[in-house]
Amino acid sequence: MDISSLLINKDVTIKKAIDILDKTGKKIIIVIENKKLIGVVTDGDIRRWILKNGDISKTVDNIMNKSPKYLKVEEKNNVKNIMKKYKIEAVPIVNEKNEIVDVVFWNDIYQNQCTYFDTNNIPIVIMAGGKGTRLKPYTNIIPKMLVPIGEIPIIERIINNFLNFNFNNFYVTINYKKDIIKAYFNKETSYNIDFIEEDIPLGTAGSLILLKDKIESSFFVSNCDILVDANYSDILKFHKKCKNKMTIVTALKNYVIPYGIFNLNDDGSIKSLDEKPSYEFLVNTGMYILEKDVLDYIKEENYSDMTDIIYKLLENKERVGIYPVTEGAWLDMGEFESMKNMIDKLV
Repeated sequence: MDISSLLINKDVTIKKAIDILDKTGKKIIIVIENKKLIGVVTDGDIRRWILKNGDISKTVDNIMNKSPKYLKVEEKNNVKNIMKKYKIEAVPIVNEKNEIVDVVFWNDIYQNQCTYFDTNNIPIVIMAGGKGTRLKPYTNIIPKMLVPIGEIPIIERIINNFLNFNFNNFYVTINYKKDIIKAYFNKETSYNIDFIEEDIPLGTAGSLILLKDKIESSFFVSNCDILVDANYSDILKFHKKCKNKMTIVTALKNYVIPYGIFNLNDDGSIKSLDEKPSYEFLVNTGMYILEKDVLDYIKEENYSDMTDIIYKLLENKERVGIYPVTEGAWLDMGEFESMKNMIDKLV
């Protein structure tokens, strides 16, 4: 690739850096000064800044790693060892003047993704029992999880994303048009997949109770209409390190108010005017990691949404954390416009 798209100076804002990460999809940006390497910014650096409630209008010199791992051109053959030793997904290559000449990425060398955990025994639960009413009339014919994005149904894209990080055990909760779903998966697969049938709709969390005797560890939960471009092994690592009962994968969403906003003084006179201000919010993507004992908060055969579980955990002073990703790393198929955006990006 043309590495010039990854090069920035230290005065670029963190918000602009996020835009570059989304556009390139490479999860690293190289910071240079007079063409020389002075630091790198990764999606992890940005995530840590967001978790500290940092202002993304500040410049990247506030968050960049000023002592990154890199190699000289003549040392490039050692890049595998550096990546494996330090578990890093990209290594800058510099010449004798310390100028960037190349960047080597993990995917350039290895078929699989960079993993931090033995993920093979971590279950993935895909919630696919809903009717997909926002996608009618498509879902009058086929269930939402089988709606194709290009030629590949959304659920296969979800599964493939997890397979890239060596996850191998999947549970799919089903209710609406469940016979069509089971018929579609009546084929040999390279992974384990079991279907959990709801007799009645149980919401975005209620059907998890049906897995209480099957799950023995931490587990992922994903809605069947979203894709998150992130290192799932790193999300698991983060969840374990923070000792969370639940970790919610969130996206940094930017909203622009298409009007001028007035700020008032105490006497009702205008203090200032913000023309079309923009605001950033951390929004729920529909992907989670839960500990097994979270299932104790769900009552059998009781309709329950994931937000109900979050409220219960917070009421009981359980630790609930977030793992933020950039806006471009999250794709949602829940409505026609967002489905079109997903198709445009993936196909």
